[in-house]
Amino acid sequence: MLNVAFLTLSSSFCSHNDLALRLRIHHNNQLSKINLTHLTRVATDISRLRAAYILCGAQDMDAVRLTLEQIDVIRRICTEYPDFELRTGATVAFLNHENMRKIACLISIEGGHSIDSSLPALRMFYQLGVRSMSLTHSCNTPWAESSTNYYKVFVRPNNSLTTFGKAVVDEMNRLGMIVDLSHTSSETASAVLSHSKAPVIFSHSSSYKICNNSRNVPDWLLHKLKNNRGLIMVNFYSPFISCQNEATVSHLADHFDHIKEVIGAKSIGIGGDFDGGTSFPVGLEDVSKYPVIIQELLKRKWTEEELADVLRNNFLRVFEEVEKVRNNLSWKKPSEEEIPLKEVANKCRLELKQPILQELVSNQSPSFKAKGLNLLFLALALLFSFFP
Repeated sequence: MLNVAFLTLSSSFCSHNDLALRLRIHHNNQLSKINLTHLTRVATDISRLRAAYILCGAQDMDAVRLTLEQIDVIRRICTEYPDFELRTGATVAFLNHENMRKIACLISIEGGHSIDSSLPALRMFYQLGVRSMSLTHSCNTPWAESSTNYYKVFVRPNNSLTTFGKAVVDEMNRLGMIVDLSHTSSETASAVLSHSKAPVIFSHSSSYKICNNSRNVPDWLLHKLKNNRGLIMVNFYSPFISCQNEATVSHLADHFDHIKEVIGAKSIGIGGDFDGGTSFPVGLEDVSKYPVIIQELLKRKWTEEELADVLRNNFLRVFEEVEKVRNNLSWKKPSEEEIPLKEVANKCRLELKQPILQELVSNQSPSFKAKGLNLLFLALALLFSFFP
């Protein structure tokens, strides 16, 4: 999965939006045939914002190609529409008053299966502008564990973050790419929080204490997140908010209140998940309704300073600290860590070795085998004819 985070430069940051996925599903990424200012069948368009997702089934198949195609459509959105501006760093450009009416785009990969267990692929995605990646989606990768068990793949007892998984986190720290723990198991999240040199985020997760869904974060992990100086960005999807298909704005605000009580407002952000989920609290059905939750939190005595942190400042602080770690690691060379082939267990991977003629012949039809052998004998006869 590939998604884009939007920052309206004059107001707030909203993490995790799967608009790019809906453009693929409904319009086959053909931007020339749609008007992104006003879209139907989705919760996001330019007019509502004014107020790179690849399914797990692609693992071991064409996930890298599909991810590249989603990066392409997001980059096109962010360059062809004057309302958007592609951002690749936590620089003062976010505060450039000349661009206050722009909507900034940050490209994020959802699901480590998109890199096909390849650190060079991870680095190339960074070169294309990707600045965040969640380690899993709804399936395990060969090196990290998902919070859900929809797919019975890469099941490893007592090994939620492998040696290669730690290498992925290290390389993301070195690059300055934000590590996203939404969708990971609590054990994987805990291992990453103990290992990462940089702050991490849960880009779209809520409180397990309020709704005991496996996609949410328990209090003991929230404490580790605070020690990491990371961020939990609250998801708006109803089943994660009320543990039912329907929810209210009050249910959602309860998550903000509880997380604030446990680790403070400076560790909280807006997660959204519009166009990823299908059911949202009444009154919060699309991206134009963000002010509704702000009004509810103001009623609950949240201060304007706290809300400014939640809406914008907390994420920018995390991004800046991630880049500070990158700068401190500038002496490190790109990692050459490779995952063992037996751990990948991917039939589509080519083992780089010279083919043996006998193996080539044995894999062909009987008629081809006979012709192949005849050609071999003919070649040998010609060779020896030159040496009487």
